[in-house]
Amino acid sequence: MTEAFEKAKALLESQGSLSNEEVEKLVAEHGEMTDEEKMELEAARHKKAREADEEVTLEQYLEAVKTLDNAEEGSDEYKKAEAIVKKYESGG
Repeated sequence: MTEAFEKAKALLESQGSLSNEEVEKLVAEHGEMTDEEKMELEAARHKKAREADEEVTLEQYLEAVKTLDNAEEGSDEYKKAEAIVKKYESGG
């Protein structure tokens, strides 16, 4: 297995999610992953996302609203917060 794949899997396990930007950074630093590794990593990312797809608490919602006020629009942080707010407001 490639070094980029190993580092990506470790990062996914440690933080619970992995952005496209983080994957691109790992590839730039450690070299390309094989097609099979890319598919396996993407499957692991989707699995983690499904596992984390729980009901949004009021505390998470309030923190996300605060993030929307402070984060740069379009950033990863902003997009994640926006998704939490939308999910909470839709009854999720």
